[in-house]
Amino acid sequence: MKQLILASLVFLGLHFGVAGTALRARCVETLGERGYRIAFSMLSLLGLFWLAHAYRAAGYVETWGQLTWFKPFAAVLMLAAFLFAVLGLTTPNPTAVGGEKLLATDAPVIGVMRITRHPFLWGLAIWAVTHLLANGDTGSLILFGSLLVLVLGGMRSIDAKRRTNYGEHWERFAAVTSIVPFMAIRAGRNKLAWKEFKWWQLAAALVAYAAVMHFHQTLFGVSPLV
Repeated sequence: MKQLILASLVFLGLHFGVAGTALRARCVETLGERGYRIAFSMLSLLGLFWLAHAYRAAGYVETWGQLTWFKPFAAVLMLAAFLFAVLGLTTPNPTAVGGEKLLATDAPVIGVMRITRHPFLWGLAIWAVTHLLANGDTGSLILFGSLLVLVLGGMRSIDAKRRTNYGEHWERFAAVTSIVPFMAIRAGRNKLAWKEFKWWQLAAALVAYAAVMHFHQTLFGVSPLV
Protein backbone atom coordinates (compact mmCIF):
# COMPACT_ATOMS: atom_id res chain seq x y z
CA MET A 1 0.00 0.00 0.00
CA LYS A 2 2.91 2.35 0.67
CA GLN A 3 4.05 2.00 -2.93
CA LEU A 4 0.57 2.95 -4.16
CA ILE A 5 0.49 6.02 -1.93
CA LEU A 6 3.93 7.07 -3.17
CA ALA A 7 2.99 6.49 -6.82
CA SER A 8 -0.18 8.56 -6.36
CA LEU A 9 1.72 11.42 -4.73
CA VAL A 10 4.36 11.42 -7.47
CA PHE A 11 1.71 11.33 -10.20
CA LEU A 12 -0.23 14.20 -8.64
CA GLY A 13 2.99 16.11 -8.02
CA LEU A 14 4.00 15.75 -11.67
CA HIS A 15 0.77 17.34 -12.84
CA PHE A 16 0.11 19.95 -10.18
CA GLY A 17 3.78 20.74 -9.55
CA VAL A 18 4.84 21.08 -13.18
CA ALA A 19 1.90 21.65 -15.52
CA GLY A 20 0.63 25.22 -15.29
CA THR A 21 3.50 26.42 -13.06
CA ALA A 22 6.64 28.48 -13.56
CA LEU A 23 8.56 25.20 -13.78
CA ARG A 24 6.62 24.34 -16.93
CA ALA A 25 7.69 27.61 -18.51
CA ARG A 26 11.34 26.89 -17.72
CA CYS A 27 11.01 23.39 -19.18
CA VAL A 28 9.50 24.83 -22.35
CA GLU A 29 12.38 27.29 -22.62
CA THR A 30 14.82 24.39 -22.42
CA LEU A 31 13.01 21.72 -24.44
CA GLY A 32 10.68 23.74 -26.64
CA GLU A 33 6.89 23.31 -26.57
CA ARG A 34 6.92 20.09 -28.56
CA GLY A 35 9.82 18.62 -26.59
CA TYR A 36 8.12 19.48 -23.31
CA ARG A 37 4.86 17.86 -24.36
CA ILE A 38 6.65 14.69 -25.45
CA ALA A 39 8.65 14.49 -22.21
CA PHE A 40 5.61 15.24 -20.06
CA SER A 41 3.52 12.65 -21.89
CA MET A 42 6.19 10.00 -21.42
CA LEU A 43 6.51 10.76 -17.71
CA SER A 44 2.73 10.68 -17.33
CA LEU A 45 2.57 7.32 -19.09
CA LEU A 46 5.29 5.92 -16.83
CA GLY A 47 3.39 7.28 -13.85
CA LEU A 48 0.23 5.49 -14.97
CA PHE A 49 2.11 2.20 -15.37
CA TRP A 50 3.53 2.63 -11.87
CA LEU A 51 0.08 3.36 -10.46
CA ALA A 52 -1.39 0.28 -12.14
CA HIS A 53 1.45 -1.94 -10.88
CA ALA A 54 1.22 -0.56 -7.34
CA TYR A 55 -2.57 -0.97 -7.35
CA ARG A 56 -2.31 -4.65 -8.28
CA ALA A 57 0.45 -5.21 -5.73
CA ALA A 58 -1.61 -3.58 -2.95
CA GLY A 59 -4.19 -6.35 -3.01
CA TYR A 60 -7.75 -6.05 -1.75
CA VAL A 61 -8.03 -4.43 1.68
CA GLU A 62 -11.73 -3.97 2.33
CA THR A 63 -13.24 -0.67 3.44
CA TRP A 64 -17.02 -0.81 2.83
CA GLY A 65 -16.68 -3.84 0.54
CA GLN A 66 -17.98 -4.44 -2.97
CA LEU A 67 -21.47 -3.02 -3.34
CA THR A 68 -23.46 -5.59 -5.32
CA TRP A 69 -26.62 -3.46 -5.19
CA PHE A 70 -24.70 -0.58 -6.79
CA LYS A 71 -23.77 -2.49 -9.97
CA PRO A 72 -26.90 -1.54 -11.98
CA PHE A 73 -26.28 2.11 -11.10
CA ALA A 74 -22.60 1.71 -11.96
CA ALA A 75 -23.54 0.35 -15.39
CA VAL A 76 -25.62 3.48 -16.10
CA LEU A 77 -22.90 5.78 -14.79
CA MET A 78 -20.30 4.07 -16.96
CA LEU A 79 -22.48 4.57 -20.03
CA ALA A 80 -22.53 8.28 -19.21
CA ALA A 81 -18.75 8.17 -18.71
CA PHE A 82 -18.21 6.63 -22.16
CA LEU A 83 -20.53 9.13 -23.81
CA PHE A 84 -18.72 12.08 -22.24
CA ALA A 85 -15.28 10.64 -23.00
CA VAL A 86 -15.91 9.67 -26.63
CA LEU A 87 -17.86 12.82 -27.46
CA GLY A 88 -15.13 14.83 -25.78
CA LEU A 89 -12.38 13.18 -27.79
CA THR A 90 -14.20 13.57 -31.10
CA THR A 91 -15.51 17.14 -30.75
CA PRO A 92 -13.27 20.18 -31.45
CA ASN A 93 -12.41 21.58 -28.04
CA PRO A 94 -10.48 24.75 -27.10
CA THR A 95 -9.56 23.21 -23.73
CA ALA A 96 -7.79 20.23 -25.35
CA VAL A 97 -4.06 20.20 -26.05
CA GLY A 98 -3.53 21.98 -29.36
CA GLY A 99 -7.13 23.22 -29.50
CA GLU A 100 -6.39 26.74 -28.34
CA LYS A 101 -6.66 28.19 -31.85
CA LEU A 102 -10.38 27.40 -31.81
CA LEU A 103 -10.90 30.21 -29.32
CA ALA A 104 -10.39 32.72 -32.13
CA THR A 105 -13.09 31.15 -34.35
CA ASP A 106 -16.68 32.33 -34.60
CA ALA A 107 -18.21 29.09 -33.26
CA PRO A 108 -15.90 27.32 -30.77
CA VAL A 109 -18.86 25.77 -28.91
CA ILE A 110 -20.60 22.83 -30.60
CA GLY A 111 -22.13 19.52 -29.57
CA VAL A 112 -21.15 18.23 -26.15
CA MET A 113 -19.24 21.47 -25.51
CA ARG A 114 -22.59 23.10 -24.88
CA ILE A 115 -23.05 20.73 -21.93
CA THR A 116 -19.56 21.17 -20.44
CA ARG A 117 -16.28 22.55 -21.71
CA HIS A 118 -14.45 19.54 -20.21
CA PRO A 119 -16.42 16.53 -21.49
CA PHE A 120 -13.52 14.07 -21.66
CA LEU A 121 -12.37 14.92 -18.15
CA TRP A 122 -15.92 14.50 -16.86
CA GLY A 123 -15.94 11.05 -18.44
CA LEU A 124 -12.82 10.21 -16.46
CA ALA A 125 -14.30 11.72 -13.30
CA ILE A 126 -17.47 9.61 -13.55
CA TRP A 127 -15.35 6.53 -14.23
CA ALA A 128 -13.19 7.21 -11.16
CA VAL A 129 -16.13 7.85 -8.82
CA THR A 130 -17.99 4.77 -10.05
CA HIS A 131 -15.04 2.45 -9.47
CA LEU A 132 -14.15 4.04 -6.13
CA LEU A 133 -17.67 3.41 -4.83
CA ALA A 134 -18.18 -0.02 -6.40
CA ASN A 135 -14.87 -1.61 -5.37
CA GLY A 136 -14.97 -0.64 -1.70
CA ASP A 137 -11.30 -1.17 -0.87
CA THR A 138 -8.37 0.94 0.30
CA GLY A 139 -6.42 0.57 -2.95
CA SER A 140 -9.33 1.84 -5.02
CA LEU A 141 -9.87 4.69 -2.60
CA ILE A 142 -6.26 5.80 -3.12
CA LEU A 143 -6.02 5.16 -6.86
CA PHE A 144 -9.37 6.42 -8.06
CA GLY A 145 -9.47 9.12 -5.42
CA SER A 146 -6.13 10.45 -6.69
CA LEU A 147 -7.30 10.36 -10.30
CA LEU A 148 -10.51 12.16 -9.32
CA VAL A 149 -8.52 14.90 -7.59
CA LEU A 150 -6.30 15.19 -10.67
CA VAL A 151 -9.21 15.42 -13.09
CA LEU A 152 -11.25 17.94 -11.09
CA GLY A 153 -8.18 20.03 -10.31
CA GLY A 154 -7.11 19.76 -13.93
CA MET A 155 -10.30 21.44 -15.11
CA ARG A 156 -9.56 24.48 -12.96
CA SER A 157 -5.91 24.48 -13.98
CA ILE A 158 -6.71 24.36 -17.71
CA ASP A 159 -9.21 27.19 -17.35
CA ALA A 160 -6.69 29.33 -15.48
CA LYS A 161 -3.99 28.79 -18.13
CA ARG A 162 -6.37 29.54 -20.99
CA ARG A 163 -7.64 32.67 -19.25
CA THR A 164 -4.09 33.93 -18.72
CA ASN A 165 -2.91 33.17 -22.24
CA TYR A 166 -5.99 34.00 -24.31
CA GLY A 167 -7.77 36.71 -22.33
CA GLU A 168 -10.74 38.10 -24.24
CA HIS A 169 -11.08 35.06 -26.52
CA TRP A 170 -11.25 32.79 -23.47
CA GLU A 171 -13.76 34.99 -21.66
CA ARG A 172 -16.06 34.89 -24.68
CA PHE A 173 -15.84 31.09 -24.72
CA ALA A 174 -16.26 30.73 -20.95
CA ALA A 175 -19.31 33.01 -20.98
CA VAL A 176 -21.35 30.45 -22.95
CA THR A 177 -19.92 27.26 -21.41
CA SER A 178 -19.52 25.77 -17.94
CA ILE A 179 -17.31 23.37 -16.03
CA VAL A 180 -20.27 21.67 -14.34
CA PRO A 181 -22.38 19.77 -16.92
CA PHE A 182 -25.57 21.55 -18.04
CA MET A 183 -24.90 24.59 -15.84
CA ALA A 184 -24.58 27.02 -18.76
CA ILE A 185 -27.75 25.59 -20.32
CA ARG A 186 -29.63 25.85 -17.04
CA ALA A 187 -28.48 29.46 -16.65
CA GLY A 188 -29.71 30.31 -20.14
CA ARG A 189 -26.22 30.99 -21.49
CA ASN A 190 -26.45 28.16 -24.03
CA LYS A 191 -28.83 25.52 -25.34
CA LEU A 192 -28.60 22.00 -26.68
CA ALA A 193 -28.35 21.52 -30.44
CA TRP A 194 -29.03 17.84 -31.06
CA LYS A 195 -28.14 18.05 -34.74
CA GLU A 196 -24.53 18.78 -33.73
CA PHE A 197 -24.19 15.29 -32.24
CA LYS A 198 -22.99 12.93 -34.97
CA TRP A 199 -24.46 9.43 -35.14
CA TRP A 200 -21.01 7.87 -35.43
CA GLN A 201 -19.89 9.54 -32.20
CA LEU A 202 -22.78 7.99 -30.29
CA ALA A 203 -22.22 4.65 -32.02
CA ALA A 204 -18.52 4.67 -31.13
CA ALA A 205 -19.35 5.38 -27.48
CA LEU A 206 -21.90 2.56 -27.35
CA VAL A 207 -19.56 0.06 -29.04
CA ALA A 208 -16.71 0.95 -26.67
CA TYR A 209 -19.05 0.68 -23.67
CA ALA A 210 -20.42 -2.69 -24.78
CA ALA A 211 -16.92 -4.05 -25.42
CA VAL A 212 -15.64 -3.05 -21.99
CA MET A 213 -18.73 -4.43 -20.24
CA HIS A 214 -18.40 -7.70 -22.16
CA PHE A 215 -14.67 -8.21 -21.55
CA HIS A 216 -14.49 -6.62 -18.07
CA GLN A 217 -14.41 -9.90 -16.16
CA THR A 218 -11.81 -11.38 -18.53
CA LEU A 219 -9.57 -8.34 -18.30
CA PHE A 220 -10.03 -7.36 -14.66
CA GLY A 221 -11.44 -10.45 -12.95
CA VAL A 222 -14.68 -8.78 -11.83
CA SER A 223 -18.06 -8.85 -13.55
CA PRO A 224 -19.62 -5.38 -13.83
CA LEU A 225 -23.13 -6.87 -13.93
CA VAL A 226 -23.40 -9.72 -11.39
